[in-house]
Amino acid sequence: MAPVRVVTDGDAYLDPTWTRDLDITVVPLTVQVGDEVYQDRDGSRNEELLDRMARERVRPMVIGPTVEELRRVYARLSRTTDTILSIHSSGPLSPIVQNAQIAATAFLGRCDIMVMDSQCTSVGLGILVREAARLARTGHSLGQIVRHIRGMITHIYVVMFTESLDYLERSGRISQSQSILGKMLGIRPFLAIEEGEIIPMEKVRNREKGLDKLVEFAAEFLRIQEMTILQPVSYPTNETAVLQERLGALFPKIAPFPILVYGPVLASHVGPDGVGLIVYEGMNGDYE
Repeated sequence: MAPVRVVTDGDAYLDPTWTRDLDITVVPLTVQVGDEVYQDRDGSRNEELLDRMARERVRPMVIGPTVEELRRVYARLSRTTDTILSIHSSGPLSPIVQNAQIAATAFLGRCDIMVMDSQCTSVGLGILVREAARLARTGHSLGQIVRHIRGMITHIYVVMFTESLDYLERSGRISQSQSILGKMLGIRPFLAIEEGEIIPMEKVRNREKGLDKLVEFAAEFLRIQEMTILQPVSYPTNETAVLQERLGALFPKIAPFPILVYGPVLASHVGPDGVGLIVYEGMNGDYE
């Protein structure tokens, strides 16, 4: 029986060696910024995008992979397999899950295509995709992989703070009155992704308090298997260097923590100046 094939989108952070060695199919994101439309498979334009957002206050829109692009991928893979697991970035944050579900309907009766909403983004999505592909490579069935990945989703956490209240307002995460009041009082929302939605959890008065809140959040875990810092630039800033040091004191066995520039899925909602963490605490009973 042919192995399960794993598909994801360009929002997933994946080391190129994982994509190659685990035979993962990555369908590029299609991003519209103003009049420009571009495709992004690996996040190579994320830093440029965030810089443009900071200067021009433009909002990127993730419009693909489109239904037709996903349909073409499924058609190609279905020539060599009859089972596909298509895992994508959070459904409430982009149209990709819905596009994949529509594309999959064309293959009913010919190929078993399971579309999964990861309820997360970036590194979190990449962790799920990597594990799904590893299980597929070792001969696990589609049902076994889906059950395991669903269990993992509840152990991945994304938290951030941002100063861009205008982006949160435009994406419908806060109201206009909340945005105006927040700007007047200098309040920055502390955000979490819960069941795929960006939820304002608390308020912080300045960036220093925001960093404190990130450290407090991480400190709640008894163990962490992977943790990544999200920010708008690829180099450590003074504040993220301090954040790395403080997190390293809590979890010296997995330090230092990588820094990653977040992509257009998150940027379209939180703006160009967010700082956050993606945490995977791991699971008991992982497949070997």
